[in-house]
Formats: sequence, structure tokens, C-alpha cells
Amino acid sequence: MPPNEYIYKKKSSIHGWGIFARKAVGKGTRIIEYMGEKITKAEADRRGPLLIEYAKKHKQAGAVYIFVLNKKYDIDGHVSYNTAKYINHSCAPNCEVDIIRGRIWVIALRDIRKDEEISYNYGYDLDTYDEHPCLCTSSCCPGFITAQEHWPKLRKILQKKDKKS
Repeated sequence: MPPNEYIYKKKSSIHGWGIFARKAVGKGTRIIEYMGEKITKAEADRRGPLLIEYAKKHKQAGAVYIFVLNKKYDIDGHVSYNTAKYINHSCAPNCEVDIIRGRIWVIALRDIRKDEEISYNYGYDLDTYDEHPCLCTSSCCPGFITAQEHWPKLRKILQKKDKKS
């Protein structure tokens, strides 16, 4: 697969590897497609726990790359040709993900500077928030990787926990 004109991979201050802008990227640009094996929801439910166990056993964080595609299918991005799997989460992201005609695209939310790390909010549910501490260090970060819509409820949960301890 030829190199992407917009991005390159290097060590990240957020987590492990990251994806960075090779050049200035304009708002609305489709930067990279999230690619991988198209699998059923049942297969994703089978693989997910196995990948989590494998990651724990080998002390690897962020080793599950299953992305929701639609009601029937997911994309398992744990393939060598999926550079987008290295994009880190941020609570103040410069990109968003959009599914366009059955393809998952990472799209610039704003103009991105050359060498700036590419990020998007992973949008996790609240039910397993404590399994996903956030390392993004943005000023709005609630401390865990969740969709922004869950932040008010998450902050209330965390306040109650603080009061108990």
C-alpha cells in the first residue's frame, strides 16, 4: 500500500504510536480510511474478548481494533495495511469519523497543522468507562475515554466515587 499523502506514523506522547499530519490538512479533508476485515456482529463479539485477553496477557494496551460499521457488520482493523488503527483518542479531537457508502473515513474537523497528531474521540459507551482511562491531557478530558455525550453523567459518577473515598 503506497504511503498516505496526508499522514505518517511515529511515537506519540498520548499513547504508543500515533498518526501525524505530513502536511497542513484542510477542514473537511478525508485523511484516511479505517480498513480491515468485514465481520459479523457475532464474530466481533467472539473476537473482542479474545483480543482483550491476549492484550492483557502480553501487557499491550489498545490492541482491539474492532470498529462498528453498521447494524450487521463491524470492521476488524487488526491488519497490517490499516494505518488508521494507530490514530489515538482525544477528548479535544481534530478529526471525526464518518461512514460514507459503507466505508469508514477519518475526516478533519478543522484545519490541521503539519506534524500535528491526528486524533478523534473513540466514542465509547459509559458502561465500561473504568476499563479505558484517557491519556490525552486535554483541558476538557473527564479522565476516561467515552463519547462526549456521556461526560456529564461520568463526572457525576466520579464525584460520587470521590465522596465515598
